[in-house]
Amino acid sequence: MVNYDKLNKITKLYFGYEDIARALGISLASARVEAYRFVRYGILVRIKRNIYMLRSVWQGIGQEDRFAIANIIQVPSYVSFMSALEYYGITTQLLRDFVESVCQKRTKEAFVEDVVFNYTRIKRDLYFGFVRMKNFFIAEPEKAFLDALYMKMLGRYSFDISSIDFDKLDFKKMQVFARRYPQKVRDEVKKYG
Repeated sequence: MVNYDKLNKITKLYFGYEDIARALGISLASARVEAYRFVRYGILVRIKRNIYMLRSVWQGIGQEDRFAIANIIQVPSYVSFMSALEYYGITTQLLRDFVESVCQKRTKEAFVEDVVFNYTRIKRDLYFGFVRMKNFFIAEPEKAFLDALYMKMLGRYSFDISSIDFDKLDFKKMQVFARRYPQKVRDEVKKYG
């Protein structure tokens, strides 16, 4: 298939109609139609509207690329909770085909192939404490723990606290971050410090 060979020349992790149009030498309107067909034929994976990946690329991506995709599906967002803590090697809980993020918009789940991207809305004044790593935004370790603890205390999240290696967390930083959380969370943090 000639068009498939041309699509393979797109070197971006993910791309849109403009890239498809350029690669195939077609109009933007035709690129939309081709994108739909390529998804139906299993050549492309649809991440969200006007964001696609080659299936061969999707099947070979690692955790960091999944985190970058998580940031793209819901903007703005950052990877947090157990996904971030696992990435940092702070929890023994392993998440397979599941990426957890914090967002400012609505809580939702997005499904891309066999991977679940979970987004939890957090109050605007608690949307902080994340960094850019490579090509994605992720909570600092202490913030990821606080996000999980806060949501657990609200009854909206569940995790095994015994899976956390507290020796890998900076308690001074966590106490600074915790000042922005409700008193219940600050009191709970003291138990682990």
